[in-house]
Amino acid sequence: MTAALQSLLDLLDLEEIELNLFRGRSPQERSQRVFGGQVVGQALVAAYRTVEDRHVHSLKGDFLRPGDPKIPILYEVDRIRDGRSFTTRRVVAIQHGRAIFSMSVSFQIEESGLEHQASMPDVPGPTETPDPHMYDEKLRAHLPPERRDWLDRVPPIESRPVRPIDPIDPEKRPPELAVWLRAAGGMPDDDRLHQCVLAYASDMHLLDTCLLPHGISWLSPNFQSASLDHSIWFHRRFRADEWLLFVQDSPSASGARGFNRGLVFTEDGRLIASVVQEGLIRLRGSDPSGGAA
Repeated sequence: MTAALQSLLDLLDLEEIELNLFRGRSPQERSQRVFGGQVVGQALVAAYRTVEDRHVHSLKGDFLRPGDPKIPILYEVDRIRDGRSFTTRRVVAIQHGRAIFSMSVSFQIEESGLEHQASMPDVPGPTETPDPHMYDEKLRAHLPPERRDWLDRVPPIESRPVRPIDPIDPEKRPPELAVWLRAAGGMPDDDRLHQCVLAYASDMHLLDTCLLPHGISWLSPNFQSASLDHSIWFHRRFRADEWLLFVQDSPSASGARGFNRGLVFTEDGRLIASVVQEGLIRLRGSDPSGGAA
């Protein structure tokens, strides 16, 4: 296991400070706000700490305010229902006395039944993709010195886009994106932990998809973006330390919002999760108020 992955697992290991109340921290980086996937992953860990013998099958979260990486995040869990087959939890993430994120989570006992799934698209495998760092030097020249070390750090999640995006001069292309992902090293045999790591990683590329037809990126001037909501459905068991193909598309963008969806497959073609996200994609020059979301 790499040090970066161990740091991620430590990040997901919340401190229990009272019944149904947990505390999480953020990495000490030069970030202005907390990464959305971190909040989703930590909120799922908090919910799991109040559930036994069941696995999450769906979650739906709403980002309410930007997270402050300088202070801890409190996660308060509401035990809404414990049924014979399903368990429901609501998690609220709190900073500065205000909710920054709210998530509903549903758990289910293990059952068998009817099965079918969508087919995985025919794309190059993870070892056949282009160099994922092909634009790093070009990007380094455009970043301020205090942010260039971000390019040199070893990430906890390996990411190999089937067709990389040039962040400096992005071409206009259809809103479709396929990325191979896996944890950067072996993980313990804990299905719950693998789900939490995928929840963290699922926020890494989705919002990029709705920008592709417009030829803009997160580096484009006068551009503001933020995740607004995030939903995941877990279909089958998997390992997050094995290659997963995240196939994404964006059916619509309107009202300064981009709608994105994704399917996650194992390398042998099993569909293990579906993801949906809507995000703010605002061109500030077209917003008369110029304000925040």
